Amino acid sequence: MNASLYCSHQRGIFRKGNVTYPKDTVILHQIGRGPYAPSMTPYAVKLETYLRMAKIPYQNCHDMKPSGKGKWPWVEYNDDKVSDSALCITYLNRVRGVDLNSRLTPAERATALAFQRLAEDSLYWVLLVQRWVHEPSMEFFRACFGVFFVSRIFLRWIFMPKMKKYAWSQGLGRHSRDEVLDIARENFKALADFMGQKKFLMGDEPCETDCTVFGMLSQVYWQCPGQTVATIFKEEFPTLVAYCERMRSKFWPDWDECTTHGGTREATK
Repeated sequence: MNASLYCSHQRGIFRKGNVTYPKDTVILHQIGRGPYAPSMTPYAVKLETYLRMAKIPYQNCHDMKPSGKGKWPWVEYNDDKVSDSALCITYLNRVRGVDLNSRLTPAERATALAFQRLAEDSLYWVLLVQRWVHEPSMEFFRACFGVFFVSRIFLRWIFMPKMKKYAWSQGLGRHSRDEVLDIARENFKALADFMGQKKFLMGDEPCETDCTVFGMLSQVYWQCPGQTVATIFKEEFPTLVAYCERMRSKFWPDWDECTTHGGTREATK
């Protein structure tokens, strides 16, 4: 599943600076690929999974240029620019006529939205606190940023304190490590209990919220090497482990090509 597949129905071209892009093709701006998953941020995995699930032609633009809101990922579509992964999906649903929740009842749509909020408003902050505050993994940081001394200075003295401040302001950063892990376990259990024997969150076919849930869980499963939250996930929630593998198999057959380490033993544990 490569870029040519998603751009197989191009019509015309448009230009942005010195770069020519196919018309009616989404340009997905995101930071570079992650070491063990396609991105270091769950929101980029979420948005790219959505584009694949919706079969929308897209091209990646891996750069450090943020959106007008100062965020990644963001998209350009012809002359439009949209920031925030949720708003990007809402916009693309409208202009492309996509509805990945079309088979869901109103009650099921409400349930799916509730789980999306659980993933983005709770589980995301668990990941941030564990990764940057309680159990920062230098193995992961080296895999992402290399071993250069300047990178370590940037991480330890600029970026990590900033993440700690964000988590403190949000509230989860005020909790102890064990309290945050209990919250993580509760989130995992809610997802696993609801999913039960279903293949995907809402049934035998994936819906839009699966993009969000998979984006978050991809970071826990593949990109938290040596962290307690990953151990809890893998040892206590085999249903969610199988779900991650199922989503990867269905929408990311080129997974190894989309990671900087080309896939690792961490991905198959």
